[in-house]
Formats: sequence, structure tokens, C-alpha cells
Amino acid sequence: MAITSSAKKAIRVAARKRVFNLRRKNAVTNAVKKIKRLIKEKKNKEAQTLLPMVYQAIDKAAKTKFLKKNTAARKKSRLAKLINKAI
Repeated sequence: MAITSSAKKAIRVAARKRVFNLRRKNAVTNAVKKIKRLIKEKKNKEAQTLLPMVYQAIDKAAKTKFLKKNTAARKKSRLAKLINKAI
């Protein structure tokens, strides 16, 4: 258990950050899953229209430093390659 006031504050901050990070993580993973499901179902047009939404989720995760910059770029690149391959 935290004793000093700064340690107590650190616990509060970490709990708050955890909520934001989980929300960001769920946004990215759900968006990626949605695109992959659409590609699997051969709904390529719908997947292509959903791509900007996924890019936005990944970019926001990178902006808040939830994802590293190169990781975000790699994820976006692989998704684009997957959609182009399906088309």
C-alpha cells in the first residue's frame, strides 16, 4: 500500500491512464477485427470504406503514445496490403 502522498497520486494517475489505454486498445483491435472479418466474408468494398476509420483509431493510439510510431505505420501498411490483395 502506498504511504507517501506522491505514491497515492501515482496510483490514481495510473488507474486513470489504464482506463484511457484500454479504451484506445479496444478501439484499435475492434476496428482491425471488423476489417479482417469483412475481408474474410469477401465484402471488399465495405472493408475499403472502413479503412479510414481504422487508420484514425491507429493514428490516435500512436498520437497518445499507446502505440509506437513505427508500429502504427506497420499495422496500417499491413491492413492496406491485405485489402489490396483481396481486391
